[in-house]
Amino acid sequence: MLDLRFVADNIELVQENLKKRNSDIDLTELKELSWKRRKTIQLSESLKAEKNKVSSDIALLKKQKQNADDLILKMREKVAQIKDLDSQLQQIEEKITDYLYNIPNMLDQSVPYGTDDSHNQEIRKWSKPREFDFEVKPHWEIGEQKGILNFSQSAKISGARFAVYHGDGARLERALVNFMLDTHLENGYQEVFPPFIVNKDSMTGTGQLPKFEDGAFKIKDTDYYLIPTAEVPVTNLHRNEILPLDKLPIKYCAYSACFRSEAGSAGRDTRGLIRLHQFNKVELVKFSRPETSYEELESLTQDAERILQRLELPYRVVALCSGDVGFSSAKTYDLEVYMPSYGRYVEISSCSNFTDYQARRANIKYKDESGKNKFAHTLNGSGLAVGRTVAAILENYQQKDGRVTIPQALVKYMGCDSI
Repeated sequence: MLDLRFVADNIELVQENLKKRNSDIDLTELKELSWKRRKTIQLSESLKAEKNKVSSDIALLKKQKQNADDLILKMREKVAQIKDLDSQLQQIEEKITDYLYNIPNMLDQSVPYGTDDSHNQEIRKWSKPREFDFEVKPHWEIGEQKGILNFSQSAKISGARFAVYHGDGARLERALVNFMLDTHLENGYQEVFPPFIVNKDSMTGTGQLPKFEDGAFKIKDTDYYLIPTAEVPVTNLHRNEILPLDKLPIKYCAYSACFRSEAGSAGRDTRGLIRLHQFNKVELVKFSRPETSYEELESLTQDAERILQRLELPYRVVALCSGDVGFSSAKTYDLEVYMPSYGRYVEISSCSNFTDYQARRANIKYKDESGKNKFAHTLNGSGLAVGRTVAAILENYQQKDGRVTIPQALVKYMGCDSI
């Protein structure tokens, strides 16, 4: 959430930011609400000062054994006016909060301008896509032929966009989770195993609510939601806390199942493991000082890249343009792994700096050198999406004889060198 004073004092700047994000939010009403709030507070404080003076005058008259009925009546009028103004102020502030909850974060100046993902900028590539001397198969076809993926069973027991893993498929998914967590622990992250169900305050704190409630799985007749990513519970570990300066940056890694409705998705990505309603992911979350958060974004991105490098999967890093950056993010890098059957790179991780946007919503602060409490910066990234990594391995490591070889880094986790 943006600071109201910042928005009110920088209406044109915020409006320009919205334009870059392809947002049509009009800030005119918010500006008027901010002005009403300021005037209401001033009037209320003025009346409270008058009430205090009248109260003192009444006490003096009573001490002097004089009649204070007129002043008592006046004070009661002031109290009623103050009560009415406080009620008006509460309504105004509720409207302002609702407004602010739906305004996206300010973009960093380094974010390239663009209207959609076609304007994202490639930053770097790692390794070259493999050249095959046979016709490559898509991962879902490989998985079904080998009996390690079954989409008809998942459709029967759940519906579309679910998957059942069997045998070496289930083993590969589990091996990747352990490999990813072990690698991130080597890089200084602390492992957390969070709940997969969170309350409304947690979803609001990280920005999923209220704007994206339609995309969440809510548990009927409760205040609970299935998590869309471990970002939600892990970031909220420190909601309403003041973090010690000497502990920053705090670095967490967490495995979780993730649940998303993925409304509106279509085309090739709806097949196989790329876009499911339920999938596994290892998440990286950081809490940082503001002055170092963009350095932390670079290192977080490199930590996610290290997984792809150790698995020897070709990938590229792209900086998302202004029209493609997520609602709560100030800057995002996507890691895209090469998928041979697609003939293109496919997102496998997003690494973002949310600056103080989530921290302001979740009230996450730190104490600076002078002892002043300030909002921390939060960051997160996928390290990685596990199902998509399985898909990438099946496609990139498929062999002409039908085998799928196992990346060397996973052999000790799998106990075999091919499927």
